[in-house]
Amino acid sequence: MSDIFENDIDTENEDISDLEDSNVTDISSDTISGFVYPDPLYRLKLEYSSEGVYATTENGLQLKSGDHVMIPTRYGKDMAVVLGKSRKPVGIKPADVVIVDHIATQDDLNRSESLKQKELEACAIFREKAVAHKLDMKLIAAHFLIDEQKVLFFFSADNRVDFRELVKDLVSVFKMRIELRQVGVRDESRITGGLGVCGRPYCCHYVSDKLRPVSIRMAKDQNLSLNSMKISGQCGRLLCCLSYEYDWYSEARKKLPSEGLHLFYDGTKFRITEVNLLTSMVKMLGEDGRVIEINASRFTRENNSWKIN
Repeated sequence: MSDIFENDIDTENEDISDLEDSNVTDISSDTISGFVYPDPLYRLKLEYSSEGVYATTENGLQLKSGDHVMIPTRYGKDMAVVLGKSRKPVGIKPADVVIVDHIATQDDLNRSESLKQKELEACAIFREKAVAHKLDMKLIAAHFLIDEQKVLFFFSADNRVDFRELVKDLVSVFKMRIELRQVGVRDESRITGGLGVCGRPYCCHYVSDKLRPVSIRMAKDQNLSLNSMKISGQCGRLLCCLSYEYDWYSEARKKLPSEGLHLFYDGTKFRITEVNLLTSMVKMLGEDGRVIEINASRFTRENNSWKIN
């Protein structure tokens, strides 16, 4: 992690508990034991919301990365882009797999392009109507379904919003079904995208839309500074990458002695002061004042005791 924010704020009395997000889904517990995945199994993406979808095909239909296909979604029949074949799916259930209806035709693609301009106009109308109804809500995106007379509006708000009158107003304008979806700050980042503090696209937008719970304990176990500006993303919640990397840190720590452990080495009693899992170096402070660094490969464990070779 970069130390660009090292001295920007005083973290001594900072309360970072609000960075934790307890209502995200732990995908590791969703997988159904013994579920045989269909072959072929493809990973798709709804481009307007960056939601991931697993799909299979019938009648020998083969897909390749970049293809646009029509599929059933939780919002209705719509278009998705093929990311590629999924060989080792994680955290999915049988109900998560949909069947591709057909590869998008040129008419489907043309309609998709024409609707993008309508979505910009719809956003302007939505904001105007929200102000007229004095609703405190932030519009994130609008989307017209390709194969249905329906428009989706994604918005965020600090509190629950009674938008029933707004929906009636919008129906009178668009003359079609209206669906409003209130999303959280993580979902907002997933939909809009952007660059994180690492300089790469948001994990939730580019890597995966399935979010594991992220806790402050993960940051502590990775020896990260508990500075909110260093361990939180632009959404204001803990960085998604903390959960992606946590499993590796947990496994690596099992193979090394823990900080605070006392060892006898080179005629002196030493205390381990730092274990750097990335460089595989262990720093120790001796009773004689010496500070030495030893490669982790020299540590072995015998009968629940650690020694240095």
